[in-house]
Order: sequence, then C-alpha cells, then structure tokens
Amino acid sequence: MKIFVITLFALIAFVCARPDDKYTTKYDNVDLDEIIKSDRLMKNYVSCLLEKGNCSPDGSELKKHLPDALHTDCSKCSDTQKNGSKKIIRHLIDNKKDWWKELEAKYDPEGTYRKKYEAEDKE
Repeated sequence: MKIFVITLFALIAFVCARPDDKYTTKYDNVDLDEIIKSDRLMKNYVSCLLEKGNCSPDGSELKKHLPDALHTDCSKCSDTQKNGSKKIIRHLIDNKKDWWKELEAKYDPEGTYRKKYEAEDKE
C-alpha cells in the first residue's frame, strides 16, 4: 500500500510538472520577415487560420493554439513567439487590413482581445 501511495504521488508530480505548460518552440526559427515580404506566404497562413486553405505544419500548430494563446495572454508562448506575434499583428493591421478584419471576425468577434491589446499597446 505504501508503495502504491508513493507511486501515485510521483505520478501526480510528474503530470503536474509536464513541459506542455508551454507551446512547442520547434517553429521559433521560422523567418517572419520572409513571410511578411511575401503576399503568397502570408495569404497561405491567413487562409489556414480561416480554414480556407491547407495548413503547413507550423500553420497547423498556430491554428491549434491561437484561441488558447489569445485567452491566456500568450502565457505559454516563448519570448520569440510573443515578439513574432506582435510583429505579424502589426504588419497585418498596418498593411493587410482586410485579412486582419477576417482574422479578427473569426478569433475575436466581440473585440475582447483587441481592446485589451490596444490598451497594452498604448502603454
């Protein structure tokens, strides 16, 4: 019985300490500047997120975690992911307003996250 209890506590500790408290950093080396410079590449990612086209492996990963990242203020994101998100969002807002509006309509229809991020951006 004692061994069972110790094993159970060890299992609970292992499950609670899982590294999936963070998103994978496997795609952190994607060249965002190259994506930004290419309407074709950018459109592929936008189409993936809007479920209007096929997704690359990194696009699928992004689509899978985007709702959670928005909801948790990207708390599971690496610094590279946080900085990259800001860079891509700023590019879309400044240069691709139609794509941005479509993404916002799908992922933030009430404007909840937009208001929060606009307030942070002003600081």
